[in-house]
Amino acid sequence: MQPDLPLDDKKNRRGIIARIRGNFLAGLIIVAPIGLTLWLIWTVVGWVDAWVWPFVPRAYHPEELINHYFRADGADPISVNVRGIGVFVFLIFTVLVGWIGKGIMGRSFLRIGEGFVERMPVVRSIYNGVKQIAETVFSQRDTSFDKACLIEYPRKGIWAVAFVSTSAKGEVRQKLMDGDEIVTVFLPTTPNPTSGFLLFLPRSDIKELDMSVEDAAKLVISAGLVYPNDKSRPSEGKG
Repeated sequence: MQPDLPLDDKKNRRGIIARIRGNFLAGLIIVAPIGLTLWLIWTVVGWVDAWVWPFVPRAYHPEELINHYFRADGADPISVNVRGIGVFVFLIFTVLVGWIGKGIMGRSFLRIGEGFVERMPVVRSIYNGVKQIAETVFSQRDTSFDKACLIEYPRKGIWAVAFVSTSAKGEVRQKLMDGDEIVTVFLPTTPNPTSGFLLFLPRSDIKELDMSVEDAAKLVISAGLVYPNDKSRPSEGKG
């Protein structure tokens, strides 16, 4: 039977384990974002390549060109995975389409094509929906949220972070306008801010925040764990 370790030795062993665990967690905080970002970029690039290359003639694929110019006669074929060229081809193609689409000829062809699509019931709905989403996401106009704010939701006394998009317009404004300005507010869900609720509220019912929209989005995504700065974090240990 082994004798019990002295109390000091036990404390030293626990201290070493605690330091190793602390260093591991600190390293994980550094490595995880970098690794996940690189993995996401690598995955997206591979997905774009896989989508683009079937439209490119086989003779112009990187592997075929390398074997054509660098393989010796009678040698085994050279197998190489060149990622990223498909993304470059996609960018060139998209820029070319955009340049053509801005011209008179391109706009004419686009109107003719959209005219055919409008005659197809199911295809028309899909095309119009995707087009509206693309115009909203990729438009160069200022379509971002104006301010971050707090609203009482789902009941009085409970506050949630939301985003003010614009003042209400059209029929919504006419039906709800009763002295106070009506604003359009998007209430995101946590931790996925791409889903949420569209609310129309009197401006007096919202409390605008000084933090930026980006900082408020971080607060929502992190479920309240990441505050934009120390001044925004409530004081701990104060009654």
